[in-house]
Amino acid sequence: METNLPRTRNPRNAKNLKLTVTGIGGSPRIGGNTDVLLQSMLAAVHNEQIPNREIQLRDYHISPCIGCEKCRKDQICTGLQDDMQVLYPLIIESAGLILISPTHHYNITAWMKAFIDRMYCFYTFEDTQPRKWASRLAGQGRKAVVGAVCEQENPDDMGFTIEAMKRPLQSLGYEIIGELPVFGIFDKGKVRRNQAVLSNSEQLGAKLAQALKFLN
Repeated sequence: METNLPRTRNPRNAKNLKLTVTGIGGSPRIGGNTDVLLQSMLAAVHNEQIPNREIQLRDYHISPCIGCEKCRKDQICTGLQDDMQVLYPLIIESAGLILISPTHHYNITAWMKAFIDRMYCFYTFEDTQPRKWASRLAGQGRKAVVGAVCEQENPDDMGFTIEAMKRPLQSLGYEIIGELPVFGIFDKGKVRRNQAVLSNSEQLGAKLAQALKFLN
């Protein structure tokens, strides 16, 4: 969606922004291909001397958004009390974000979908019909990379996986500086044997870190 309001810096969020990267994995499978690629990207970020952290959504309890709209008033999700309350401060302070998910039925996993939907609380809406909106994370130089792993070789079989992460992040104010769609890999951890994919992953991690250095 396209914003109808000017995207201005919000002091509440901007003052906490740090030169750090948070990597979010959406796979239910421990040690799977998305884990390998996320860790590869974060290793490259580390090599560029940028602090980083790895978050695996399977380790957290995140309920799907229930559309209570309390966040429109409170500017954070108060309708649900779960592990998103732990993740919100990390999102707010991280100038860089990595999202990576396996393809489940042409789309991101349920874990990643719940996480993305719960970022709805960062929007501000006007009392108009239809309501104009803007993101409180925008205008701060935030940058992101998205990645997806699909068993099939035909790009059509990845479906909406990349777009389902990319478009919400763009609306929230992130500049997407790279995408990593990976095809034809399913067996657990098999991507470790694909040097071309690993190289692309490392390059994206380094590119993200280098882009963030300009925030200093």
